[in-house]
Amino acid sequence: MRPADDLRARRAGPRGSGLNKGLPFWCDGLHTARLSLEPVSPANAPLVLAYFVRNMAHLRPWSPPVADNFYSESFLAEQLAQQADLMVRCKELRWWMRLRKQPDLLIGQVGLSQINRGAAQSGMLGYSIDAAAQGCGLMREALAAVIAQVFSAQVDLHRLQANVRPENARSLILLKRLGFEREGSARDYLHIDGAWRDHEMFALRNPDFRGVMGF
Repeated sequence: MRPADDLRARRAGPRGSGLNKGLPFWCDGLHTARLSLEPVSPANAPLVLAYFVRNMAHLRPWSPPVADNFYSESFLAEQLAQQADLMVRCKELRWWMRLRKQPDLLIGQVGLSQINRGAAQSGMLGYSIDAAAQGCGLMREALAAVIAQVFSAQVDLHRLQANVRPENARSLILLKRLGFEREGSARDYLHIDGAWRDHEMFALRNPDFRGVMGF
């Protein structure tokens, strides 16, 4: 199956939860066979803190430096509230992942930042997953649901971009399986884990882009 056909097939699958009544469509939760993806909320600050503390060493090689007070509920609650406000305005879109069989634990996140409308109609994709949840196809499942959401008629982005360190073999394989194409490389792109790091640049285009919402 071609990537474009695979994308169309995925779009017919995961559906929103319908629980966030009165909020825009893109603020809805998403469900897959094994996961619930819920929109960012300051109410989840304790679970988000537990996720980051539990995965501190696991995420360090791939994540930019954080503030000195990052590992505190108060800091994260404020950050999550800001992200929730940006999500309502479709400036950023972020979801946290739970296993449907283990809903009391957050096991990963998916975020779309730098959303540009106008002539670009694009966003920057980022994600992370608990060290203990790797290798089970869960992030692929989550990203397929998010891609279906942001390429839907209601959100209708034309392009998703993702930049990954060349040493991150799991992430490189994941993006290629989802149909992302490598478009180049960026030297000294981000300061991560104590040094400037090169990144590989990938993109996925929406084959059914409709040209709505300001384009």
